[in-house]
Amino acid sequence: MQQLDVVTSNHRYTITIAAGLFHRLLPLTQLQRHQTCLVVTDKTVAPLYLDSIAIPLTAAGIQVDRLILPEGEAYKAWPAVEQVFDRLLERQHGRDTTLLALGGGVIGDVTGFAAACYQRGVRYLQLPTTLLAQVDAAVGGKTAINHPLGKNMIGAFHHPAAVLIDIDPLQSLPSRQLAAGLAEIIKYGMILDASLFDWLEQHIEALLHRHPPALLEIIGRCCALKAALVAQDERDHGQRRLLNFGHTLAHAMEAYLGYDGWLHGEAVAAGMVLETSLAERLGLVGSAVVNRLKNLLSRARLPITGPAEMSPEAYWPYLQRDKKAVASQVQWALPTGIGQGTVVQGIDQSLLAAILETCCG
Repeated sequence: MQQLDVVTSNHRYTITIAAGLFHRLLPLTQLQRHQTCLVVTDKTVAPLYLDSIAIPLTAAGIQVDRLILPEGEAYKAWPAVEQVFDRLLERQHGRDTTLLALGGGVIGDVTGFAAACYQRGVRYLQLPTTLLAQVDAAVGGKTAINHPLGKNMIGAFHHPAAVLIDIDPLQSLPSRQLAAGLAEIIKYGMILDASLFDWLEQHIEALLHRHPPALLEIIGRCCALKAALVAQDERDHGQRRLLNFGHTLAHAMEAYLGYDGWLHGEAVAAGMVLETSLAERLGLVGSAVVNRLKNLLSRARLPITGPAEMSPEAYWPYLQRDKKAVASQVQWALPTGIGQGTVVQGIDQSLLAAILETCCG
């Protein structure tokens, strides 16, 4: 079992990583007899893990209510949050309740945002079941829902009381979902940690084959990197912005596609290639860096070009509304080498258009 703390100016919580964590009944340590809780999950995760979480809590004298939501990024929107509120109010949950987010990044975001809003803020636990959520989405306190005009535009910073990461659910995760999580892991290596990128080049097949020791190592390393950035820059005004690498163009892709068709990690993979190509045009990296990234993404079974149906012009409306924009200028997290990066703004539109024209589809 690995444990590490996330410490901010006014909050502290522990990330616990292990195999078989849910069966060890660790969620029980976060709740007390006579408390209330609501477990929020989706229709795919519910038949696999909901009972293993809910039944022991009920046996311990805790009021456990359940909510099963549809699956998919398209449902990360107000109607899902309203369903959480409805269940909490119907079952008379007070300010002392705890929400449990059991699922991937969508469930974590919806539950966390609902927890931030309900009665001006209640506790919640992250129980991520996808690789992407375990290495990124469940850690750091960002909660948000999508809008048709932009991804993650409505949200709040609201840290969980704890993050409990069980790697066993990864064994049943669809291969496409596993690869989507690898995109976020590759992001950490590209923009923050050259040794992690080197490790991935040597062990990507072990991760694709879901070897537990490899999964435990990489999840622990990614969580430690993110915890350090969150402690340093909780509100995303400084170094934490580097984690937006690949996401500026990825969010445009997802919004254009109506949050359907491409997984978040797939869009991030293509976004990283496009943004690294932009860094190459700016003289921040050489072609060898672009080629190493493309090769690793291809080995991870991830796309290296944007959606074929998306023209360069289709990106502009979403970039103009990007939530990272300052004074109407998008801030780009770009690599300056393997394992290092910088934030750049004021990119010439014609330069970006040339990159999109060359690399899209």
